[in-house]
Amino acid sequence: MNDKIEVGQIVKGKVTGIQPYGAFVSLGEDRQGLVHISEITNAYVKNIHDFMEVGEEVSVKVIAVDEESGKISLSLKAVTEKNGKHGRHKEYNKEHLEELLASSSQGFNSLKEKLVEWIEESKKDEKLMQKK
Repeated sequence: MNDKIEVGQIVKGKVTGIQPYGAFVSLGEDRQGLVHISEITNAYVKNIHDFMEVGEEVSVKVIAVDEESGKISLSLKAVTEKNGKHGRHKEYNKEHLEELLASSSQGFNSLKEKLVEWIEESKKDEKLMQKK
């Protein structure tokens, strides 16, 4: 790819690798960029593989180009969410967030119940300490 890559451009590329922090996208023979995990979607991303796969063709927006180092920062969400798409796992994300909310409220209820128990234990311990 001999064309100059500029900030704001929407380009097509192929996912060449996925790491916990983001996905590498080939933009041609000798150009590669990174879609940081925060640029995949606005929703919580637990596993990048839920949104992208190695070998997949993607459209991404160029959000930064460092000419000195050659690093290119890319955004998937700038393209997919602009078009009303939220990635191929929109329902998964919705279900996952609902599960997180349900489990966290249950967790807080458990803590709430435990707190009462802990306070009672503390009061008993305090009374024992006063008797000594």
